[in-house]
Amino acid sequence: MRPDIDQVLAEREDRLTAELAELTKPPGEVGTISFGKRVGEGTSMAVDRLTAVSAQEHLLTMLEEVRRARTRLAEGGYGECEVCGRPIPEERLEVRPWAVRCVEHS
Repeated sequence: MRPDIDQVLAEREDRLTAELAELTKPPGEVGTISFGKRVGEGTSMAVDRLTAVSAQEHLLTMLEEVRRARTRLAEGGYGECEVCGRPIPEERLEVRPWAVRCVEHS
């Protein structure tokens, strides 16, 4: 396991926090969404907002996982599945250092 794992997790947490801040900042131009008989600007804005909400949910989930991994690292349980307690394979942690569950329980 890499000795700098807390630094990797901290950097990931910072990036996710910055992405969330960018995603949730108020739009420069506030308008209303209107839906008429034709597909138009309102529909595009609605789709963009739905996409942003989905992205935000994904980022929040990842941020929660990163924070749980950092907590587990501080408490000495990093690298163990939080469900079954078995070791998470090194290959999985190499690809996804914030993994808190083995593949079977993810």
